[in-house]
Amino acid sequence: MENPAFEKSKDDPPLYEETPFSSNGYGNGDHRSVRPSVVSAFGHDTLDRVPNIDFYRNAGSVSGHRAIRPSLQELHEVFEKNGDLDVHDTMDDGEGSDVLPNDDLEAIASPEDNGGVVKFGWIKGVLVRCMLNIWGVMLFIRLSWVFGQAGSGLGIIIIILSMVVTTLTCLSMSAICTNGVVRGGGAYYLISRSLGPEFGGSIGLIFAFANAVAVAMYVVGFSETVVDLLKVNDAIMVDEVNDIRIVGCITVVLLLGISVAGMEWEAKAQIALLVILLLAIANVFVGTAIPATEEKRAKGFYSYQASIMAENFTPNFRDGETFFSVFAIFFPAATGILAGANISGDLKDPQGAIPIGTLLAIFITGITYLGIALCVSATVVRDATGNLNDTITPGAKCNFSVACNFGYDFSICRTTKCQYGLMNNFQVMTMVSGFGPLITAGTFSATISSALASLVSAPKVFQALCKDNIYKALHFFAKGHGKNNEPIRGYVLTFVIAVAFILIAELNIIAPIISNFFLASYALINFSCFHASYAKSPGWRPAYKYYNMWLSLFGAVLCCAVMFVINWWAALLTYAIEMFLYIYVTVKKPDVNWGSSTQAVTFVNAVNNALTLSGVDDHVKNFRPQCIVLTGTPKTRPALLDLAHSITKNYGLCITCDVFVGPRLEQQQALTAAMEQNQMWLNQQKRKAFYAAVASDNFREGAESLLQASGLGRLRPNTVILGFKRDWKTVYTANVQEYVGVLHDAFDFEYGIVMLRISQGLDISHILEAEEEMERMLVEQQALENEIEENGFQEGRKYFFKRSRKLSQKTHATKVTMEVPHSSDVAKINQRLVEASSQFKRKQGKGTIDVWWLYDDGGLTLLLPYILTTRKKWRECKLRIFIAGQPGHLEQDKEEMQSLLKKFRIKCTDITVIADFNIRPSSENWKLFEDMIEPYRLHEGSKDTAQAEALRKEHPWKITDAELDRFEDKTSLQLRLNELLQESSRAAKLIIVSMPIARKGSVSDHLYMAWLEALTKNVPPTLLVRGNHKSVLTFYS
Repeated sequence: MENPAFEKSKDDPPLYEETPFSSNGYGNGDHRSVRPSVVSAFGHDTLDRVPNIDFYRNAGSVSGHRAIRPSLQELHEVFEKNGDLDVHDTMDDGEGSDVLPNDDLEAIASPEDNGGVVKFGWIKGVLVRCMLNIWGVMLFIRLSWVFGQAGSGLGIIIIILSMVVTTLTCLSMSAICTNGVVRGGGAYYLISRSLGPEFGGSIGLIFAFANAVAVAMYVVGFSETVVDLLKVNDAIMVDEVNDIRIVGCITVVLLLGISVAGMEWEAKAQIALLVILLLAIANVFVGTAIPATEEKRAKGFYSYQASIMAENFTPNFRDGETFFSVFAIFFPAATGILAGANISGDLKDPQGAIPIGTLLAIFITGITYLGIALCVSATVVRDATGNLNDTITPGAKCNFSVACNFGYDFSICRTTKCQYGLMNNFQVMTMVSGFGPLITAGTFSATISSALASLVSAPKVFQALCKDNIYKALHFFAKGHGKNNEPIRGYVLTFVIAVAFILIAELNIIAPIISNFFLASYALINFSCFHASYAKSPGWRPAYKYYNMWLSLFGAVLCCAVMFVINWWAALLTYAIEMFLYIYVTVKKPDVNWGSSTQAVTFVNAVNNALTLSGVDDHVKNFRPQCIVLTGTPKTRPALLDLAHSITKNYGLCITCDVFVGPRLEQQQALTAAMEQNQMWLNQQKRKAFYAAVASDNFREGAESLLQASGLGRLRPNTVILGFKRDWKTVYTANVQEYVGVLHDAFDFEYGIVMLRISQGLDISHILEAEEEMERMLVEQQALENEIEENGFQEGRKYFFKRSRKLSQKTHATKVTMEVPHSSDVAKINQRLVEASSQFKRKQGKGTIDVWWLYDDGGLTLLLPYILTTRKKWRECKLRIFIAGQPGHLEQDKEEMQSLLKKFRIKCTDITVIADFNIRPSSENWKLFEDMIEPYRLHEGSKDTAQAEALRKEHPWKITDAELDRFEDKTSLQLRLNELLQESSRAAKLIIVSMPIARKGSVSDHLYMAWLEALTKNVPPTLLVRGNHKSVLTFYS
């Protein structure tokens, strides 16, 4: 079943185009028929089709129509049934033999919209965005300080280490995004499709939030620079803090206008900002080559000097700074590599654009950082006063810094805080440049471009997250507008978040958290690549080959380490938030299936564990009931399923089984449909069980196949759970023989048997069919009413149908579940049946589970009730044990049982020893039993020999007089035991009784069913249990 909020509309999900190698080769967009005659290829007419890409598209592909290949059934049967080749060439969404309900659907784009969609290439869409996002204010404001503290030697290591982290992440991202078509959503899309919705949903939300807050960070950086200029020119409007808020809010409004105008306008703005930024960078290189003026010399700038480079090579950490603290300050300047991936839905070829654009951006920006830093380190000293009079007096000694070689003595900086030099002046770039105002413009460009990239990224990622409906409350933000499917609602939300943090105007605390959010995304991208490689799934075939799974793992670990280096408490907070969201998504279980590597690894681990288990012999201490439950369709016998689930819960194997009776070819289609539907129903009901079905000519043969073939290795069932055949007296003889035959087969295969009887019955299929029919009638009535209203029929007829609909809804809501609508007696019976069928779903109150352990069957009769008492629903129930004892040895038998239970460590409230099993049951019970079996008796004793022999041949299944005489004591025991059950266990929540065994060839099927009927009538819900007589309990450690 598809996610109900996962729309197939032109707004869902962001539009994309497939890569050139996946197109159909027709430039006009026409769909080539994929089912032409292939006589020329094979020499004869055939339904088989040659390979074609359209067979492999998802439903609703925007880059071509999805075609349907001939199904296996068509190829196998069509000539027998039809003798023709009438098979459709194409298909509608969701139609066809190989459509999966959880396919990752593409958007359905209308033809008129496709022509105006704006798509970007790798340069404008990825390279430019990544460079602008990586080049931030750090380039002009803090880079000189980093190299002043760490020296050019360690400074180079800081930049290279940052590049290693981002490059490894980019290699992993390249592998992931070339392993299939990439849609919109950026980091969220890559992680969710690789690791699944749990990881993707958790990181997607915090990544979108981080981008939204990053807008505020960059805008505040821009506003602070503007306010500094206002302060220099004495043009402060209110005060510094409020001016930052005013300028920031105005800036965000303008950026929002550019973004909402469309991606095309935003891209043009980015190009203009890039030009300004490149001019500012070039301005720095040019300025360092211009000979220094006296004013600049006083501020520590002396053009290129080898002595300055040598002095600045070694570190000189001050003010408590260390290598890691300086690295933590610089590293955020290296982030921004996901700017291109975040708009993956707006790229022409995201598979090709993201790897080359991102890697080239990392290389160019890394070289730029190194080039500018080394240029400044070779031209500017660490400390300078800026005072033109601080020259060396003739004859005086100067050894403070290399500036002494150029005639300046800055030794006063040893005791006094100076204002200039690499360590003190954040405006070093402005000083060394050829034209200072251009550096200010570059600072503006860097902050505005980063803010604009984040303002676009946050809504795009958030929209993709909302479309997948992982957080149902956020689906409102999934809707897109216009030809580019713009997330207008997401833009407004991002704007509100950005303005809120701008008004706070204190981002020093939030900044490390945001950096850690980005790093968490990088770590998961690296881990996604490692995980997919480790799973060795055949579907992991990335076109990009320059990656290594162990390098990806190293990158993930490195990202996590950097998170703690930047800020340990922010790292812990990030992990805590991500863990909370992961648990939330896991609990909610979104209805999506993306073929994640988590699924692949789970499968591999399951196979390996099953193989490992097969190499270990079973041990009685590890015995647990592994149940095969003959429920038929699981929802038709809920009581049987609920009780089996209580026994196995999450700790044992439970297989619900169904036998489709009839010719296999006729039943195959229904069986195939039932497999998926019933397994899905079990999952929806949170029943930890599998569903298995077979088609067979009769019930016994089908059950025999299930008993022999179910399970895998040591994961094989050892206990059969089935319901008592309540209608055995009215069905055909063959049906009774098949039912009892299943019991014989189970014993032959050494299964334990558990039979449940509830007086009201177990099967509610007729009630479910009636409800489904009612629902179908309501739907038809609603459709008819809508049609009448659309066609403008008279008001009176509208009123009639409305009234009729309300009446039907009321009837359905009260669940009057009756097979014959006009029979109140049948309705009451069905109501009691429904209530009885749901009794094991509810928590059982205080009461007892009465265990009549009459025969030693290996301990299964005692183990099952103990397991039930460990479950939450049965925890308030206490065990009472009833055993058979010899007259005169009652106390001794009781003490022996107490000792045995103590060794087994099984607690019970009472042990009762019964000594009067051999008392003959009441004559009334005998009479009822004789009346019950009368239709099935042969009565050969009153016939002559010839007639008796003829009757035996004609009715070999009937109960003979000799058989009744031979098993009179056993019959008497069942009747007497029922009387004892009514006397002692009438108030029990559940009765568990040792099940009598019918010896093959000796006890007729109807006599055996009569025993079971007599034993379990007029008592609370009863389990007849018989183990396979192999020990399932032990008192050894």
